[in-house]
Amino acid sequence: MAASKERHITALYRRSHEAAPQGAFDYSLDYKQIDFRKQPELYRTGKGEQGVLIIEPYKSEILPHWKFRTAEIAEASSKKIYAMFLGYLKQGDFVGADMARKFLQMGYTRARRYANHTGGKKYASNPQLESTAAKEKAARKNIMPFVVDAVKAEAAEVFRKKWQRAKVHPKYAKLLAQHKAEVAGRA
Repeated sequence: MAASKERHITALYRRSHEAAPQGAFDYSLDYKQIDFRKQPELYRTGKGEQGVLIIEPYKSEILPHWKFRTAEIAEASSKKIYAMFLGYLKQGDFVGADMARKFLQMGYTRARRYANHTGGKKYASNPQLESTAAKEKAARKNIMPFVVDAVKAEAAEVFRKKWQRAKVHPKYAKLLAQHKAEVAGRA
């Protein structure tokens, strides 16, 4: 490995530890430049679905299979993503497995959002675009009408089952604990 590339990787690693507490998702990294298969030590699990659409190469591998329009489509999608999850586990690839788990979780949360709110729009305006924390909090109270879409609710349930299965998989739990210990050991 060239010395300059090695220095770059070391700098990225240091920045990731300075910017985010252990396990917290680090938004300060240049995600367009990082291949997390080659540099899994830079990965932080974060909360819930954090990073699901920026962690490469996994996003590009999993995203094309992520669909939830109907229960049948969700079944095929979640089955494929769960198979990818198992494949990543078999390879000992925690980052890949965690990303597949996040896509299963996101399948549930997004389908549930569409099941509860016409067009998937929960808020009248996007709270994240507000200029202050107080305005954001106020915008989060302005929720669109609750309308149940049974088709999307079924799709959400399909993803929920696979997500719950992935979350408690023994090998996933072992790799998660290992990853957290390694991150803590480097901090």
